[in-house]
Amino acid sequence: MEDWSKNFFEVIETAVLEVENFFNEMAEEISEVFDEWGKLSEEITEEIQINIAAEINEYLNDLIDPTIEVYSDSDVETQEEEDIDYYLVDRVEPTLEKHPACRGCINYHGQVYGGNLLVCAMHPHGVEDESCPDWESSNSSFN
Repeated sequence: MEDWSKNFFEVIETAVLEVENFFNEMAEEISEVFDEWGKLSEEITEEIQINIAAEINEYLNDLIDPTIEVYSDSDVETQEEEDIDYYLVDRVEPTLEKHPACRGCINYHGQVYGGNLLVCAMHPHGVEDESCPDWESSNSSFN
């Protein structure tokens, strides 16, 4: 009977070793699968970041470019440039393009105060017409 019990325990021991080997191999396989999943998830994350960044840039460009075009086409920019120019000068002479009705007028002031041009006392911003009802020659002689 001893042989029977000895054989039984050998079979049990062999079965335990086989089960242990099976679980060790499974653990190694699962570890390899998780490693591959980790690499794959890193690649997917990188692709998503690249694609999302590209889409965000495209969206922002689609949003910002028309705004820049509208701003660059507007008179606001021109007005701001004119205001900046007025800050840099003390006196502005009338030209054919700006305040032509004031050329040669004794009432023309043309001084800049705080970035604002004072054309004359009667018409602080100038006249819209080609002639001014208050125009007087600067060449008049005093009697």
